[in-house]
Amino acid sequence: MQKGTIVRLNNGFGFITQEGAEKDLFFHANELKGVQFNELREGDQLTFEVAESPKGLNAVNISRA
Repeated sequence: MQKGTIVRLNNGFGFITQEGAEKDLFFHANELKGVQFNELREGDQLTFEVAESPKGLNAVNISRA
């Protein structure tokens, strides 16, 4: 599992920054486990896995750290 911080939230999706990574990872609310999108705030710590999609890397299987 990777760890990161929410840097932006917007209408059911957002972006997570990973320490040492150049680009932020996209995530969709459908990938949240054990937490609702409306409970998240920018700055929250998350754990997740990284998966390849047609548009690049995404965070999946996301939980609050």
